[in-house]
Amino acid sequence: MDNNQVLSKIEQEVKSHPIVMFVKGSREIPQCGFSKAVMDIFDELGADYKTVDVLSDPGVRDGVKRFTNWPTIPQIFIQGEFIGGCDIVRDLYLKGELEDMVKKAAVAK
Repeated sequence: MDNNQVLSKIEQEVKSHPIVMFVKGSREIPQCGFSKAVMDIFDELGADYKTVDVLSDPGVRDGVKRFTNWPTIPQIFIQGEFIGGCDIVRDLYLKGELEDMVKKAAVAK
């Protein structure tokens, strides 16, 4: 896949699911502590989310970083909007803001 195809694929994933996480590994087998941490937070909130394993596709791993202009993985999207990575998600969770975002995404589904 060329760069434009990869970016289109990422955009389609983000638009097709209320909550999408680009992570290292999978829900069942996280391959990174930061990826596991965000999944644990969303699991705690009872969120329905999709994961995309960036380790299985280097084009997507590099592409999502270009798509968001954000250098690290995981990357979390809610209702098509890039939220951020682990630190931002953790901060939003601790402030109670993430729960509202998750509830709105579930309703919009």
